Amino acid sequence: MALSAHLQELSEKHRQLERRIEEETLRPGSDDLAIRRLKQEKLKLKDEILRLEITRH
Repeated sequence: MALSAHLQELSEKHRQLERRIEEETLRPGSDDLAIRRLKQEKLKLKDEILRLEITRH
């Protein structure tokens, strides 16, 4: 897979996680543990995106 395509895929996953976090936060009786896990996953994706962008340049 080309690096740019991989970056786009990771960025889309990052956006999807952001939406899931927002939806979970707005849901009555939201699960704080689930939100924390989603945020951790989102942060890992962000770190991976940044790492790949740095190596690309």
